[in-house]
Amino acid sequence: MTVTNKGMKCRQLLTGESCKEGSPQKNSAEHEGYAGVHSSLRITENNISNANLSKGNLLEEILDRDNMNKAFKKIKSNKGSHGIDGMGVDELLQYLKENGDHLRQRVLDGKYRPNPVRRVEIPKEDGKKRKLGIPTVVDRVIQQAIAQVLSPIYEEQFSDNSYGFRPGRSTHDAIKKSQQNINEGYKYVVDMDLEKYFDTVNQSKLIEVLSKTIKDGRVISLINKYLRAGVMIKHTYKDTEVGVPQGGPLSPILSNIMLHELDKELEKRGHEFVRYADDLLIFCKSRRSAGRTLKNILPFIENKLFLKVNKDKTVVAYVGKVRFLGFGFYRHKGKARLRVHLKSVTKMRTRIKELTSRSYGISNEARAKKLSRYIMGWVNYFKPADMKNLLINTDSWMRRRIRMIYWKQWKKVRTKFKMLKFFGANKYKAWEYANTRKGYWRISNSPVLSKSLGNDVIKGFGFLFFSEYYRQVKA
Repeated sequence: MTVTNKGMKCRQLLTGESCKEGSPQKNSAEHEGYAGVHSSLRITENNISNANLSKGNLLEEILDRDNMNKAFKKIKSNKGSHGIDGMGVDELLQYLKENGDHLRQRVLDGKYRPNPVRRVEIPKEDGKKRKLGIPTVVDRVIQQAIAQVLSPIYEEQFSDNSYGFRPGRSTHDAIKKSQQNINEGYKYVVDMDLEKYFDTVNQSKLIEVLSKTIKDGRVISLINKYLRAGVMIKHTYKDTEVGVPQGGPLSPILSNIMLHELDKELEKRGHEFVRYADDLLIFCKSRRSAGRTLKNILPFIENKLFLKVNKDKTVVAYVGKVRFLGFGFYRHKGKARLRVHLKSVTKMRTRIKELTSRSYGISNEARAKKLSRYIMGWVNYFKPADMKNLLINTDSWMRRRIRMIYWKQWKKVRTKFKMLKFFGANKYKAWEYANTRKGYWRISNSPVLSKSLGNDVIKGFGFLFFSEYYRQVKA
């Protein structure tokens, strides 16, 4: 089977065996024995994760043929990028056909060593970078198989107040619960910000928490190996002694398992709260109560769970001042209502501006499709919010930008004259505007262009409007 040139070319990576060629650069003398993947000696497993403590047959359930097939289909449908070995999702089926039994046996024998993840950075809203770790496609299948078995076990334990990465629960459910709390008189919140949560999870604590429920030590050992698999930054290997790498199928459920400890503590103390992944609002009836709650919960988070709280971003505030999952809250006639938070609006307008840029090298047909996909996704996400006027104003601004695109594309005087007449402009007005020296943005709002490229004409070009789609989904 042909291996792509992306990353390392040694297929032994996928079975945890050493590789003589394509070894990544080592970043310290400590890793002199590292050749392609980490050696088994580098995995430090405490007594909790010792495979000799294995009880039950959870690992066999994970490696069951039906569960693995289901995991493969999930990874296949998700597509995604390659890991450090360069193997793509389209090569996965053939590899598993040829090596599946051997792979399963190595995992059962405790000999399988996961590969380091490939570091990818994506921009965040604040201009910083979110660090993702992309596992190899084979490791993604195994991780998905683990997650599929652990999910129903932990779903029985998880709090009704947590919503992120859980089957049958969504951001809309979390927002609806927040509204309910506000309507019950909880007008102040502790808006908790866990600093770089996925990067700072204490792995020993997580293993300890996992061991309370998982009694098959082999599964604990395997999860521990994934936590300690390391990361490849370009061609340099780096240990992962803390954190849960984002980007693999296992990280969402592991993050929920860890933060379930916080959920239990909040419930024990009688607090109303809503948590979506690491976004947390604790609801209180007064500012003083919220301040007291924050003061009292900090020691548990920092000293018991060993997580970091961003003191600058964690605030006590009136509910109308906070942003939660992109939404804002306000009260109308005594009831909690939703709006799109200003930061979310700014982010949306920035994206629309990118897609309607005059210098964006794309055909108008492709532009219309990209805009339509974005608008449908955005409206479906924010549809619980009151945003009729916002969308009407956004549409007006977006149509003006679309007119500006066409005006620039017509370029020459004779083309402008011809197109304006074609779309119904008076001959003399068409000639006047075809010869104008006014700027693109100014002309895009002129009466003659607004009438020539009216709403129906723009819609006929294949463009979708926010307000129109909003009416469809709200109907």
